Amino acid sequence: MSKKKQKEKDSQYTNPVDENLNTTEKSNLSDKQEEQQSIVELSIDEQLAFEKDKNLRLFAEFENFRKRTAKERIELFGTANKDIMTILLPILDNFERSIKSNNYSDQDGPVLIYKQLKSELEKKGLTEMEDPINKDLNTDFHEATANLPAPNKKQKGKIVDVIEKGYLLGGKVLRYAKVVVGN
Repeated sequence: MSKKKQKEKDSQYTNPVDENLNTTEKSNLSDKQEEQQSIVELSIDEQLAFEKDKNLRLFAEFENFRKRTAKERIELFGTANKDIMTILLPILDNFERSIKSNNYSDQDGPVLIYKQLKSELEKKGLTEMEDPINKDLNTDFHEATANLPAPNKKQKGKIVDVIEKGYLLGGKVLRYAKVVVGN
């Protein structure tokens, strides 16, 4: 049988697998076939360089992924206590108010409990913001809740009172300090 007749005969019979493929699958197959054909057409050195480059890029991508997930995990552990810390902050505030109003000494029970609680929270990364009185309002750390007439010109635009202390957790603001600004 001649080659021409064989081609005609082959074209009469279609592969049932090919009929079930949709157009995108067919185009993906043809893309892969073209890529394989182009790789075959390359010289051995070019193929080797191509594969080395492909492997190097894959390795670099994996390293970036590994570093990113490690960084995310560290960040997650650093802020995992955020919810519980937020719940405990009003308790710390109430302890401070109680100690001030009752004039407890450093040896009294509530003061000792307060200090112990505060030191345990500090071990977990909670830090109190520094006292902002007589400093400029910094909206990255402070929340102005009221304006009062400044007692003198130097305190104009500065913080004159703290209503609620601010706290940081792992260097990030957990609670903004609520302050009063002189105007």
